[in-house]
Order: sequence, then structure tokens, then C-alpha cells
Amino acid sequence: MPFPLYLLALAVFAMGTSEFMLAGLLPDLAASLDVSVATAGTLTPAFALGMIVGAPLVAALARNWPRRTALLGFVLAFAASHAVGAVVTNFALLFATRVVAALANAGFLAVALTTAATLVPSDKKGRALAVLLSGTTVATIAGVPGGSVLGALLGWRATFWAVAALCLPAAVGVLVGLPARPEHAEDGDGAAADLGPELAQLGKPRLLQVMLLAALVNAATFGSFTFLAPVVTDSAGLDSRWVPVALMLFGAGSFVGVTLAGRLSDQRPGQVVATAGPALLVGWFALALLAERPVVLLTLVFVQGALSFAVGSTLIARVLYESAAAPTMAGAYATSALNVGATAGPLLAATTLGGAAGALGPLWTSGGLVLVAALLVVALPLRAVIA
Repeated sequence: MPFPLYLLALAVFAMGTSEFMLAGLLPDLAASLDVSVATAGTLTPAFALGMIVGAPLVAALARNWPRRTALLGFVLAFAASHAVGAVVTNFALLFATRVVAALANAGFLAVALTTAATLVPSDKKGRALAVLLSGTTVATIAGVPGGSVLGALLGWRATFWAVAALCLPAAVGVLVGLPARPEHAEDGDGAAADLGPELAQLGKPRLLQVMLLAALVNAATFGSFTFLAPVVTDSAGLDSRWVPVALMLFGAGSFVGVTLAGRLSDQRPGQVVATAGPALLVGWFALALLAERPVVLLTLVFVQGALSFAVGSTLIARVLYESAAAPTMAGAYATSALNVGATAGPLLAATTLGGAAGALGPLWTSGGLVLVAALLVVALPLRAVIA
């Protein structure tokens, strides 16, 4: 894989760390800014919603920019938003910086997904996507726990400064390491792009169908990942110190899953989905039934992380393939599908926490979401999309 892909993955790592790091910082942040924890918690959905809206909007606005210029601008804007966020003393201003960061993240990921596909031959998009998304998986393994530790030792502002600092080598890497025009680019990379035909691709049933599948699988993934802590402490009865262990196991599994799937998703996506999909479905229900057994819980957390990202990344890669006729917006469509799931999953899972299933509600919800995806594959002509 081309070295510039790994430079893009570094930026994705910094952005992924920022997206997930607030879970461990909310009490300190809320006390510092004199707001309730619930109010501080609105920073997370605000970021996710900014990603959903921002991906197509910012990608459309930046479609005529050279990709290297766009990526550099988004990384610097992301870094600046965190530097400002680290010094604000007003919650409203911090909220505004998170919205800016979300828009910059959305724009970067949308352009980066498209750029990754043009850095490699047309039949290796899935593998390129796997390298890019490895930045997110490494963020769950190292970045998020590291941010929590840094926040505990030096305060939440130090974590914001650290994310800003992480963006700087990524920005230098984009500027120095990314070619002005990728070798395998299929468009002019900065030539005037007509947005109409690219938006018209959203009328293709195959594209919408695979976007729906990707959103469902990612909703299941993030629905359970978001509420894994109460499963560990309440259902399994483990000490709270086991929560970061479980999160890191999920992250390690996701890294394994996205890496292995990246080697297969270009030539044999149907095989990946047909093999890992049913296992993913069974795994969520098994986890819900067996979560009270700590060893089984921790084992299945790793397995579900691997299966979730294997299936999810393969489906996101299919979005890029199905939207190949929209070279400047394909990454935005893939980003939106991923983040619709990442937003809807936790919101849906949260409604089950007060029910009879308690802390296990999100696990049952994830199983239900994957079941819906499986039924759609059977009931609709979706098999050709992922064949």
C-alpha cells in the first residue's frame, strides 16, 4: 500500500481519538465549565450529527479544490478547533468548537476516502479503505484510553491539546507525502466538477441499498460499544478497571477484522459478508445471553469487534464501488452511511437501558439491527450488490 495512505490514517487516528475521548472526560469537563454531566454529554451527539450533515455538505463545497489542499485545510481546521477548545471557559464556545471539529472531520474523511481509492488501482479500494480505517481502530485501542489517562492526570484540557498536537505531523505528512495528483486518479483532482450527476447517483437502488446495510451494521457496532461499560460492571460484575480492558479488546478485534477483511473485500466481498455476517448476528445474541460470565464476555467482545469491522468496512468499501461514477462525492456517501449508523445505534440502544433487559439492552438491540440487515439481504436483491 502507498505510504501516503498511512499518513492519512494518522490523521484519522487523531480524529477518531477526539470523537470517542469525551466519554472518560465528561465529569471533569462538566465541573470545570459549571454545567451538568447531561449537558456536557450533548457534545458527543453534536459531533456525530455534524459528521452526518458535514460529510456531503463540505465535500460538495470542496469538490473543486485540489485534494491535497483540501485535506491539509481540514486537518489544520481540526487542530485549531481543539486548540481553541482547550482554552475556552464557556460551554457554548466549546460546543461551537466541537461543531467546527465535526465539520472538519467530516470533510477530511470524505475527501480521504475518495483519495485513498485513487492512490491504488481500481480493484484495491477495499484494502486501501482498511488501511485508512485502521486509524479509527487504533484510536479505540490506544488513543481513547490514553486520552482518558492524560485527562485524569492533567485535566481534560490537556487531552484537547494532545489531539491538536497529533494533527501537526499528520498535516506535514499530507503536505509532503501526498502527491499533487494521485497516480490512479479517475478525475481531474481539482478540475471543475459538475455536482448534478454525482448527486444523481443517490437515485441508484444498489447504492442506497448498500448504504442502508452499512448503516445498520455500524449502528449495531456503535450501539453496543457506547454502552459496553455497564455491561462490564453491572452484568459481569467486574470492577470498573476492567472497562478500559474491554474497550481495548474491542478495539484490538476491530483492527484484526478490518485488516483481514481489507485483503478480501475487493475480490470476495460476498464471501466476507456471507461468512462473518451470520457469525456477527449469532455473536450479539450470544453476548447478551452470556455476558454474566467474565471470561466469555471479554472473549466475545474481541470477536464481535473483529466481525463488526470486517463486515462494516466491507460494506463501506462497496459504497465506494457503487458510487464510482461520483468521484468527488463517493467518500461523502460512505462517510454519511458510517456516521448515520454511529449516531442512530447509540440513540436506539439508549432507549433500552431502562427496560427489562437493563444493561444488556444495547446488546439485544445490536443483534436486532444485524437481523434486520440479514433479512434485507434475503428479501431484497442485495446479494448482487455484495457479490
